Amino acid sequence: MLRFVACLTTSAGVILPLASAAAQAPSPSPPLPVAAQIAAAVLPLPQELRAGATVLGYNGSPTLSVVRKGNNGMTCLAPDPKRSNFHVACYHESMEPFMLRGRELRAAGTKEDSVDVVRFAEAKAGKIVMPKLPASLYSLTGKLGSFDPATGEAKDARRLFVVYVPYATAETTGLSTAPKAAEPWLMFPGTPKAHIMFVASMQ
Repeated sequence: MLRFVACLTTSAGVILPLASAAAQAPSPSPPLPVAAQIAAAVLPLPQELRAGATVLGYNGSPTLSVVRKGNNGMTCLAPDPKRSNFHVACYHESMEPFMLRGRELRAAGTKEDSVDVVRFAEAKAGKIVMPKLPASLYSLTGKLGSFDPATGEAKDARRLFVVYVPYATAETTGLSTAPKAAEPWLMFPGTPKAHIMFVASMQ
């Protein structure tokens, strides 16, 4: 989790090191029971935010839907049974239009390197409303089977935390745009997906 030189975006819009991102692949496993989906989905959040988060999961359908309505402005995605790894993410609700559009485009077959081309154009045209204030995102990524429903833990899953600051630049934030191993840095500067990357070892 301390290297961000090569990165990509997951289906949740999460930025991950290229080496740790697993390809989408059909899985013979059905979705977890809804209660386990909720327990897994909120794991990236600080403890005090978990109970109040909205959770999108799979309740008898291959399409994400609300399996628990929250009240604290955070939205969490349950593990996708089609993935070949374990991945859950939580983000501020102000990022939902951007995240939802990404899911729609991928479901329609849009290639990954074109998803942001479309979203950036739509954000510029005002079709996607981006937040005016910073918006957080937390995620956990690990090997398939990392999450243990019996304990509610995801052993050895790696944490990632970013703060979206749409259209921010090095000049407007004072942040470097070069990847850093021990300090925050700005990724995708000047775009709707501009965000500050943080590393797990920061205290």
